[in-house]
Amino acid sequence: MTAAGSALIDAVHARLGDKAVVTDVADIAPWLTDWRGRFHGRAAAVLAPDSVDGVQFVVGRAHELGVPLTPQGGNTSMVGGATPPADGSALILSLRRLNRIRSIDATAGLAVTEAGVILANLHTAADAEGVRFPLTLGARGSATIGGLVSTNAGGTQVLRFGTMRSLVAGIEAVLPDGSRHDGLAALKKDNRGYDLDHLLVGAEGTLGVVTAATLRLVPAAIDRATGWLGVDSPQQALKLLRAMERRSGTAIESFELVPKLALDLVLKHIPGTRPPLDGSHPWLVLVDYVAANPGGARPALEALMQDALTAGFAQDAVIAANEAQAEAFWRLRDSISEAERAEGPTIAHDISVPVDAMPAFIESASRRVEATFPGVWCSAFGHLGDGNVHFHVNAPPGADPERWRAEVGEAASHLVYDLVVAAGGSISAEHGIGQMKRDELERLSPPARMAALRAIKRAFDPHELMNPGKLVTLAPARPTP
Repeated sequence: MTAAGSALIDAVHARLGDKAVVTDVADIAPWLTDWRGRFHGRAAAVLAPDSVDGVQFVVGRAHELGVPLTPQGGNTSMVGGATPPADGSALILSLRRLNRIRSIDATAGLAVTEAGVILANLHTAADAEGVRFPLTLGARGSATIGGLVSTNAGGTQVLRFGTMRSLVAGIEAVLPDGSRHDGLAALKKDNRGYDLDHLLVGAEGTLGVVTAATLRLVPAAIDRATGWLGVDSPQQALKLLRAMERRSGTAIESFELVPKLALDLVLKHIPGTRPPLDGSHPWLVLVDYVAANPGGARPALEALMQDALTAGFAQDAVIAANEAQAEAFWRLRDSISEAERAEGPTIAHDISVPVDAMPAFIESASRRVEATFPGVWCSAFGHLGDGNVHFHVNAPPGADPERWRAEVGEAASHLVYDLVVAAGGSISAEHGIGQMKRDELERLSPPARMAALRAIKRAFDPHELMNPGKLVTLAPARPTP
């Protein structure tokens, strides 16, 4: 540990007390590795203030001493965005003790929550007030609001409500010099120049530390129906979505595409799962329909599904009989990544292309990758209506994980990202850049974009003390040979 790091730890301990400093190696260990187990860091301490004033003290003192900080919430990053550097140069700044829901105003449709509030807890609190926060994802039981804001998280309801950026009405944050930005007021109009709130959304903690957010709420879902349909192709799935949207407007909240290969692995590896349909279909669709009137969702979705069968957009369909069965349908979708990992090594890509181009991209990119790297197989699943799928390249049976990732996985990822950019898409739809995609962002972005990102970083954090090594560095990466 550096002398500056020791000085910061001592200062935080003296100012904020024993609970604000964790130095026990065993207690720190769970926070040094990312959720996927791909990235491993070192840190001499976890600093855990329980107030915004405390965060200001930590960040301000770190700025004075020149100590890098890695902000961290639930540590559910999919791209190593919350893992400290491997050289141990940074201390972890945990926001988990800032876990208060400051207010919920059901009439205004707004909630003010601190950064450490767990998403599932916000869901519960909003439900108790007769409203809901319309963003959900598989890690809702551990992901925190600060992390969701900082990564501009997506999830399964983006089709109707947009990403986290669309749901943030204001932000409170501590900037790299320890000053506080108070933007929590939910102003409909504000033309005071650059929008600092939205600049901090998706910044991955590289421009400051989000300490609280004002979030938009929507009326509680009075009635929900969940359907599972079998289709022949991604093109047919998109036609199905368009037909349903024409008939239902915004009532379709989720529309998830699932390949049969992925479903088969879920049924193989996840106990207690069963297929909703009796027949075999190359592609499946999971759809949620939400109605404002009690009892209105099921007949409306049944009518849409019957029309789809008649028009030939789907070959079979079933509607969940109750909420428990609906959750069972969703468990099949949410367990795909877990099931693929159980089968063998997987390289995951969170990508987006224009919605209408996605079906053709899925098929052409899969063929190209599988032909270039014999033995691998591709699966693409997720938010078809958002133009965002999780494109996984899976190793052949019996492959050694580390050797396969080194010899095949990295090259396969390069190819996937090249194909995405050629299709006018993004190499990160909802997971962020972190450290996993930083070099690819540099390799594939136009020079003007990288220059702008570095200019923003330099203006906020010229000494690179905030989440070092993530998203963008001030020194350009060396060109790939």
